Amino acid sequence: MALVLNEDEVMMRDMAQGFFAEKAPVKALRVLRDTQDETGFDRALWADMAGMGFAGIVVPEEHGGVDMGYLAAGLVAEQMGRNLTASPFLSTAILAATALKHGTDEQKSEWLPKIASGKAVIALALDEGVKHNPRGTATTAEPSGNGFKLNGSKAMVVDGHVADVMIVAARTSGEAGDAEGISLFLVDPKSKGVATERTIMVDSRNAARIDLDDVEVSGDALIGTLDGGMAVLDAVLTAGRGIAAAELLGAGAQAFEDTVAYIKERKQFGQIIGEFQALQHRSSHLYSELEIARSAVIGALTALDEGDEKASAYCAMAKAKLGSVAKLASQEGVQMHGGVGMTDEYDIGLFMKRIRVLQELMGDAHYHMNEFAVANEF
Repeated sequence: MALVLNEDEVMMRDMAQGFFAEKAPVKALRVLRDTQDETGFDRALWADMAGMGFAGIVVPEEHGGVDMGYLAAGLVAEQMGRNLTASPFLSTAILAATALKHGTDEQKSEWLPKIASGKAVIALALDEGVKHNPRGTATTAEPSGNGFKLNGSKAMVVDGHVADVMIVAARTSGEAGDAEGISLFLVDPKSKGVATERTIMVDSRNAARIDLDDVEVSGDALIGTLDGGMAVLDAVLTAGRGIAAAELLGAGAQAFEDTVAYIKERKQFGQIIGEFQALQHRSSHLYSELEIARSAVIGALTALDEGDEKASAYCAMAKAKLGSVAKLASQEGVQMHGGVGMTDEYDIGLFMKRIRVLQELMGDAHYHMNEFAVANEF
């Protein structure tokens, strides 16, 4: 596996770099935060992203997408991380688009074109507790007439407060903790019995708490097979973890570059602090970690595009690695900025907050290390 970009991928990276630097720089996030925008992202920007092909980057061409694959999507996500760009890219263009590839022909025809054109926001309603735990799904879906009746609660539903439809994981058999017995359903947020509470995350993005009280859905709402939702979730979460790792790479790399630029200018006792050997050693260590992390992301997303049977493990590894490395980049950044690193005058604190949220989404490093240990019976 060559851990280098080909000509088309370099072109995609450069195109995304210019687009987000111009259309959605860090200052745009500050505006969304300071105005407490209820949507949490700029819908005009999302439409522009669709026009660039970003929204449909993993959507098949027959459904209006460009189908460039997950490595290309990761290159887009990396530039979003560098600019702290707020958009439903992860929730809709990656998680939902991947899930709907396993849907019926009718579901694909209805929703995939809307994703690719930027006309739909779709949220994955999976986790229920304070930590990521797909097997812990306790929300139930019981047979009711020609469909199902859903009861339960969901937490940390990214973009759930503005979703046009939700993909809800619910238990159709077994008990919480079982890998089998989970099914996925398309649920209209406007359905009777759905209660949505918007929550503002520390990174100024929005998520939602969702309560489901006897929510009726038809049998056509089922994605994949009954009781077989975990197989679809594995594919969805593998893709999501790989793309989240790419965004973490972008955020961590930009935090590092901003910090290096700062210590090259800041003087203390008449000397530029970047000349202090201790800071040089710490910067060199962080640079090396980021380069290793970059290889992990490229390798994981390439494996995913190639259908490698170990792609799930690679993407989990990349998510764990990038969570740790990006966290180090932001913490070192705040420390090297000194007291001003704790203020809102500099962007470094904004990177720390976004990195902290991305660490938790779809499992932090501890979750993935534990999953690896259990899978290998250590």
